[in-house]
Amino acid sequence: MDKHSIVVCILLAIITTNMIRVVPMLLIKGQISNRFLRSFLYYVPYVTLAVMTFPSMVQTTMSPLSGIVALIIGIIAAWRGMGLFPVAAICCAIVYLMDSLMSLTPALS
Repeated sequence: MDKHSIVVCILLAIITTNMIRVVPMLLIKGQISNRFLRSFLYYVPYVTLAVMTFPSMVQTTMSPLSGIVALIIGIIAAWRGMGLFPVAAICCAIVYLMDSLMSLTPALS
C-alpha cells in the first residue's frame, strides 16, 4: 500500500467514526420519549460488548470446549451475584485448568 492509500483509509476511518457520533446529536434535539426506542438504546452497549467478547472467548483458548465451559461457569457465577472480578478470575482459572488437562490427555484435545 502506498502512502496515498494509507492516508485515504485513515481519513475515511476518521470521517465515519465522527459521523456516527455527530449525526445523532444533530438530528435528535430533545429527550427521546418513545419507550421502545429508549429500551432498545439502553441495551445496545451490552449487546455490542457481548458480540465482540463471545467469539474471542471461544477462539482464543487451546480448545473451544474450554472457552465454552468457562463461559457457562461464568454465567452461573454471575447469575448467583458474584462481581465482575471474581467471575473473570474463575473463568481464567477454568480455562487454564481445562487447557492444562487437555494438553496432558491427548484424547480430549
